[in-house]
Amino acid sequence: MPIPTGGYREVAEDLAARIKSGEYAAGERLPTYNELSDLYDVSVTTVQRAIIVLQTRGLVVGLQGRGLWVAEDVGSPRSPDEE
Repeated sequence: MPIPTGGYREVAEDLAARIKSGEYAAGERLPTYNELSDLYDVSVTTVQRAIIVLQTRGLVVGLQGRGLWVAEDVGSPRSPDEE
């Protein structure tokens, strides 16, 4: 799958496609912000914005001090009150 080089929306869409295809499986740890930044050739801020999109969609979960993980129940959007 080609890596998009663009804004946060493109990064979010690519990561979502990789999650849905099983490249990143449910419960699997995602690369760090810095690793994703290098992978997509974008800033860490762009990656952070993409991750927010994925969290809103219920695809990833951030655990303080432990990293980013693919949600166990992929696709169940979370309301902001659940954070």
